[in-house]
Amino acid sequence: MQEKNWSELFLNYLIVERGYSEKTKIAYEEDILNFFDFLKNSGEADYLSVDHLDIRTYLSFLYDKNYSRNSISRKIASLRSFYQFLLKNEVIKENPFSYVHMKKKQLRLPRFFYEKEMDALFDSAKGSAPLDLRNQALLETLYGTGIRVSECSNLTVQAIDFSTNVLLIHGKGNKDRYVPFGSFAQDALKEYLENGRAVLMNKYHREHAFVFVNHHGEQITPTGIEYILNQLIKKSTLNSDIHPHMLRHTFATHLLNNGADMRTVQELLGHSDLSTTQIYAHVTKESLQKNYRTFHPRA
Repeated sequence: MQEKNWSELFLNYLIVERGYSEKTKIAYEEDILNFFDFLKNSGEADYLSVDHLDIRTYLSFLYDKNYSRNSISRKIASLRSFYQFLLKNEVIKENPFSYVHMKKKQLRLPRFFYEKEMDALFDSAKGSAPLDLRNQALLETLYGTGIRVSECSNLTVQAIDFSTNVLLIHGKGNKDRYVPFGSFAQDALKEYLENGRAVLMNKYHREHAFVFVNHHGEQITPTGIEYILNQLIKKSTLNSDIHPHMLRHTFATHLLNNGADMRTVQELLGHSDLSTTQIYAHVTKESLQKNYRTFHPRA
């Protein structure tokens, strides 16, 4: 098979078998094509015959191009997955990227809001207009459930069970999970669905199942959600920027700070690996240290 065929089969495998998003697929494709271009420009056109020397040369090339360590790690991970796919399909006998490991990147603690900061954010969303009701419900849902912004954008009315206060979330890798929500989110969602969403949908004659809509009654996009949050930050007393993922970080951090166990938080966030969730343990330890240094006379 030709180079193009195998790369296309791999990219199709990522979508169909692994359940990856289109955005992730595009990132893999870019990394693979960049490597193919490097091979051609260096005189090694056959990507099935690369050896460890080729890879070391490629790493040097990336460093010379001033790529960050994180970018290089991602590119190597993409290529390792691609060549592992080739190995599984018996196209090659050894994965040349198996033994290439970057040094661990420095741990970056996720940014989150303190409870008083969340109060200020909720205050900025107050109002009775349809879009105000939407913004309140949006904030309560993101903070009250910890769902991803894409999961929030794709949330449907049928996925909300008000009898048990649970959302059915269709997450990464086509994995479904149930996420509970509290009374604040319940009240905000009911008010929005009746007096916010219904008004916008009727005004623009829209018919669809998505919960959160834009000012034209259409399904809101992740970019639209980020824009709304930025507008709320500007209206608030907070001197900070915001990204939807910060509310997910805040959800997890507040749960752990108030005594939730790691496994529960892992399940609520939809993490397949506990190590992904454990980053929040570092946040809570940092918070403990900060409070200790602030309040203990001998600190």
